[in-house]
Amino acid sequence: MAFHIVLVEPEIPANTGNISRTCAATGSILHLVRPLGFSTDDKVLKRAGLDYWDKLNLFYHDSFDEVKEQHPEGRFFCATTKAERTYTEFEFRDGDFFVFGKETKGLSPDILTQHRESCIRLPMGADIRSLNLSNSVAIVLYEGLRQTGFLGLH
Repeated sequence: MAFHIVLVEPEIPANTGNISRTCAATGSILHLVRPLGFSTDDKVLKRAGLDYWDKLNLFYHDSFDEVKEQHPEGRFFCATTKAERTYTEFEFRDGDFFVFGKETKGLSPDILTQHRESCIRLPMGADIRSLNLSNSVAIVLYEGLRQTGFLGLH
């Protein structure tokens, strides 16, 4: 098993490249939900992922619903600044899905409504709109890894 990172309509290739590298380093599975705001041949995307692309478990999907249909038993935790509870208030299990929206708009209201009970937020100052996407993914993913004893990592 492994944690799953789901990026719904990511827009910035450098963020996705950094997230790809984090997933490769942790054995996590990356799901990219179209449309993407860049080409997967983008030089910035490739550079940010360095030479880890062959170590990445990567899947493409045409919708978030497709991800859920392919993983009907999955537990989906949706990151949003609108969540009541912080990511540290949840108990994560190996195999959980951490879902993040596009950099400019986040996740759609429909996705957030469907997963109201499992929306997570990262604490930050009141006058700050959001954290960088790749930083947010790393923070949440490493909390999940910490909670599960960093299985398979050294």
